[in-house]
Amino acid sequence: MPSDANSTSAGVTGENASTQRVPSDPPGTTVSTEPERICAPRIPGDLRITDTSAAAASVELSQAMYDCAHEVGLAFAWNPAAISTLLSRGIRGPLLLVDPWFDVALTEELRRLAPDRIVAAGIHERILHDNLADFAFELVAVDRQATFAPEQPYDRVWIVDDARVAAPLAALGHRIGVGVVALAGDFRAASPETRETISAASEVEMLSEFGEDAAWQLDVIRRGDEIPGGGLLLFESDPGRRLVAMYGHPTTAGLGVLGEQGPTESVERLGSIVAGYGADGSRVLGTFEIIVTVASADPGPDGDYSSETARDVIRPWVETAAANELYVVLDLQPGRTDFLTQAKIYEEFLRLPHVGLALDPEWRLKENQVHMVQIGTVDAAEINRVSEWLAGLVREEALPQKLFVLHQFHFSMITNRHRIETPAELAVLIHMDGHGTPELKQRTWDALTGAPDAGGFYWGWKNFYDEDSPTAGPEQVLNLTPTAVFVSFQ
Repeated sequence: MPSDANSTSAGVTGENASTQRVPSDPPGTTVSTEPERICAPRIPGDLRITDTSAAAASVELSQAMYDCAHEVGLAFAWNPAAISTLLSRGIRGPLLLVDPWFDVALTEELRRLAPDRIVAAGIHERILHDNLADFAFELVAVDRQATFAPEQPYDRVWIVDDARVAAPLAALGHRIGVGVVALAGDFRAASPETRETISAASEVEMLSEFGEDAAWQLDVIRRGDEIPGGGLLLFESDPGRRLVAMYGHPTTAGLGVLGEQGPTESVERLGSIVAGYGADGSRVLGTFEIIVTVASADPGPDGDYSSETARDVIRPWVETAAANELYVVLDLQPGRTDFLTQAKIYEEFLRLPHVGLALDPEWRLKENQVHMVQIGTVDAAEINRVSEWLAGLVREEALPQKLFVLHQFHFSMITNRHRIETPAELAVLIHMDGHGTPELKQRTWDALTGAPDAGGFYWGWKNFYDEDSPTAGPEQVLNLTPTAVFVSFQ
């Protein structure tokens, strides 16, 4: 029978399992057989932080992911080089951040984790001794060149409202495969890189309290449709954007240059028309401004003194514009009907990201009025009904900002102009479309743009090949104040 000295520890059970004698050692020597702690991280599928401050977030993540830790990384939240240094070392445990100083939550989390050592970067040894005297720690030199390369694309993204917390949160999120971006104000103004990060993710969460517009603006980024030439906002970009348009009706040359040729030929001609309008550094976007309802001298079958163009006539122009990265503006001359009724006829086009809408009050008649006898007029209340409907389409379809043009060359054409609403979904622009000598047009421009409410709108200018004497060139138009961001040719 084998002696006790040849027995193995595999059969030790009961109260002697934790401590046992080793016969070969001197009498009284014991060896602990407690199993090694299992401190591997786990990432819950619904992991979400409730406090976006760096220190609190690091503790929340640690609590959610670790029952213990063999190693903990420690750095000040405001020291990105120190954080990157720790990430490059591959810390085998949570990364805890100090911001702005060692607080109770941080020290309690360290006690819970009971790390074998703390690896600290960018923190003076004396500070560690004063605050973490009960722990073993290792100091590492900060690599000023250290950076962490975020994975692209992230499958999950957190959005916060403060760029100052985004960087340390990004380091924390990076370790669990979550991207972090900071957005403030209008989400649609985010950089292309940020929009790409958001749109590539399958799950996006807003961790901060944003305004009521944030949800639909996030949908716009997620859908990814952009204005021709790029971006989600028409004019709020650097460099700015200027739309230069051919105006007219597709089936007649008598209403403007657009009708002098077909869609494909118009694309080519538009190339020469826009020349010079980017001399101030603006990005020029070629545009078709299409009259889709035409004011008529007689009442017509429906009695509204307006002829509605069939959608099949308009569709090739809209499709050609899309294929050539051009914008389209649909222009309404409604006669005795209202603008909203006519706008809804062309809803299928207005649900597209490259199609805007223009209202021409000159041709909005009251009952018993006829064209060419009176100059039409519209009140802000009717305009607002159209803008509310159009803004609704933008939200429903998650579209980029849409151009909404109001023609005006006389104050009487728009009553209560100061009450016109300018929802974020739309870029509301007043188009000075009077004709005549340069001096007359300048006086009209100065009057309209000098009104107290003028600062609430974008502004546009119209050139007439035949009625202006002479037609203004790019140099004159680019010198206008305020800046003309929409220029059309008739």
